[in-house]
Amino acid sequence: MRKLNFTVAGAALCLAMAGTAWAQDGDTIKIGVLHSLSGTMAISETTLKDTVLMMVDQQNAKGGLLGKKIEAVVVDPASDWPLFAEKARELISVQGVDAIFGCWTSVSRKSVLPVVEELNGLLFYPVQYEGEESSKNVIYTGAAPNQQAIPAVDYMAGELGVEKWALLGTDYVYPRTTNTILESYLKGKGVAQGDIFVNYTPFGHSDWSKIVADVVALGKDGKKVGVVSTINGDANVGFYKELAAAGVSADDIPVMAFSVGEEELSGLDTANLVGHLAAWNYFESADTPENKAFIESWHKFTGNAERVTNDPMEATMIGFNAWVQAVEKAGTTDTDPVLKAIVGVEVPNLTGSMAKVLPNHHLTKPVLIGEIRDDGQFDIVSQTDPVPGDAWTDFLPDSAKLDADWPGKECGMWNTETNACVQVQSNY
Repeated sequence: MRKLNFTVAGAALCLAMAGTAWAQDGDTIKIGVLHSLSGTMAISETTLKDTVLMMVDQQNAKGGLLGKKIEAVVVDPASDWPLFAEKARELISVQGVDAIFGCWTSVSRKSVLPVVEELNGLLFYPVQYEGEESSKNVIYTGAAPNQQAIPAVDYMAGELGVEKWALLGTDYVYPRTTNTILESYLKGKGVAQGDIFVNYTPFGHSDWSKIVADVVALGKDGKKVGVVSTINGDANVGFYKELAAAGVSADDIPVMAFSVGEEELSGLDTANLVGHLAAWNYFESADTPENKAFIESWHKFTGNAERVTNDPMEATMIGFNAWVQAVEKAGTTDTDPVLKAIVGVEVPNLTGSMAKVLPNHHLTKPVLIGEIRDDGQFDIVSQTDPVPGDAWTDFLPDSAKLDADWPGKECGMWNTETNACVQVQSNY
C-alpha cells in the first residue's frame, strides 16, 4: 500500500509538474478535483481523485482538448463541509478552473452550490443523492432516488418479502431526505407507520450495539424485517461488524446499502456479509467489454491489480467524458456554451448501454441490485434498462408538481400547475 501511495503520488506530482510547465505557455485547460483525501470520507473519495487523474492522463494521451493539455488541480477539503466551499472558490477564482469534479456527501455539495452558482462555475457531482434539486451549474452523474432508492425498496418487498423497515442513515441531508421520500412511498404502498423504524447517527459513528438490537427486536412479531442503509463513510465498518457479532445474516435481516460498494468492502471482512445487498448503477462484476477495458486501464494507471472499481468511479468517468464531448461541441470551455452543448450528449456506460445528459441535468442510468460475495464483489441479481433521472420525486406532494428544464425553461424548479418558475437558484 505504501508503494502504491508513492506510485499514485508520484504520478500526480509528475502531472502537476507537467501542468505547471504547460500553464506557463498558456496551453492548458485546468479542471478542479474537489474530493476529501483525509477525514471520515477519505475511505470513499480518494479513489475518485485518482479516477479523475486517470481520465486526464488518458485524454492528454489522445492529444488533450481543443489542442491543449488538461491540468488537474487537486485540493483536499478534508471531510470539512464549509471547507468544500472555500476550496471551490479557490479553484474557480484563484486557479481559474473551467470545471470541478468533486464532492461525495450532499452536505458537501450543498456547501459548494452557492459558490458555483455565484461564480458561474461547473460542478460534476458523481454520487447517488436524495434528488430535490436541479442547479444550472451542476451535472448530476450519480443516481436520483428513482434510479436507486425506490427500485431497491421494490426489490426487497417483492423478492425478499420484507414487511417491516429499518431506515438507518448518517445524520445529514441525503439520508434524511431519502428516508422522507421512502417513508411516503412505503405508506402509499400500505405500510403502517409502526412498521417503519428510522434512526440517524453522526459521521464516524462506531457503537452500533443498541441500534442493531433495536432492529432485531422489530421482527419479534414474526414479520420480515429489512434494513435500508444510507450510512456513509467509515461508520459502515462498525455497523457491519456489529451485525456479524449479533449473528444477523442476510437471510435473517437483509441490508440494502446505498453507499457501500466495492471500495468500502475492500476494508471489511466480508465472510459474514454474504447475501446482504447494495443498489447501484454499476458493479465491478458487470460482464461487458467496456467494463473489462476500464478495469484494465485502472489497474495499469494505479500499478495495482488489487484496486477495485465502483459506481461513483463510473459516474466520474461518464461526467468527464460528457464534459469533453460538450467542450468539443461548443469549441470552448466557457460554462454557458458548455452547458448548452452538454444536454443530449450520450456517453457509453460500463454496463453496456448509454448515459444521456437530460434537460434536468441528470442522466439516464440502469438500476442494478447486487448481493455481496465473500470476495468483496457483487453478484448482480437484478438489472433494468436505463432509467431517466428524476430531479423531483413523485412521492412528495410539493415535489410531484415540479420539473426541471434548463435549455427549454432556464429553470430547475418549474411548477407544472402554475406554469411558472418557482426559483432559479438552488435550495441550499
